[in-house]
Amino acid sequence: MNQKALMIGNSDGIGLCTTKRLLSKGFHVTGISRSDSTIKHSAYSHFISDVRDSQYIELLDHLLQKESFDSCIYFVGIGERLNLSTMNDDVEVIDVNLTGMVKTVSKVIPQMLLHGQGHFIGLSSLADELHSAEAPSYHASKAGFSTYLESLGLALKPKGVYITNIRFGFVDTKMAKGEHKPFMMSAEEAATHVEHCIQQKPLRYTAPKLAIPLVKLHKLLVRA
Repeated sequence: MNQKALMIGNSDGIGLCTTKRLLSKGFHVTGISRSDSTIKHSAYSHFISDVRDSQYIELLDHLLQKESFDSCIYFVGIGERLNLSTMNDDVEVIDVNLTGMVKTVSKVIPQMLLHGQGHFIGLSSLADELHSAEAPSYHASKAGFSTYLESLGLALKPKGVYITNIRFGFVDTKMAKGEHKPFMMSAEEAATHVEHCIQQKPLRYTAPKLAIPLVKLHKLLVRA
């Protein structure tokens, strides 16, 4: 039986690459993004919506009434530098990265529990362990993202529903900002990691693994 996947924020970057991968593997995919999709495939349906809009929840309700999804992947993420003269961007970052994910979970997980199976994947960041004077909202949103998902995963695992929190470093997409981008990977490479997580269902997955000790070293230096 073909698996059905719901992809949030998949019109470009890692989401687009992953969508193409899954369609090639025989998945039926439904995508939701702020932008239209370039994908034309008989097993693909696309809807335009922003996770910040009230219509987003209505769309999720509509889709979940019609379909039972085996997996849901939240690719959505934004990041902005701190502007102390007007901090509206900080509100937007938290709303999109963290609140939007939790709103999605609140609709998708109950349906998965009804069927006794399912897999929710969220794309976080190694920034979840770091403090930053340049972009505190981004780091805070990812810290909350990772903590929430991994805690939820512990609660759901005995019930047959899986959570995976993927922590990437720099990926070559429009999200990659900053002068220094160590261990940069392509969106295609990131999609390979996502595909692996769909198959293996780990609670936490970090890539590239070489970046983990650098993050820990950075934390120690900041504390010092």
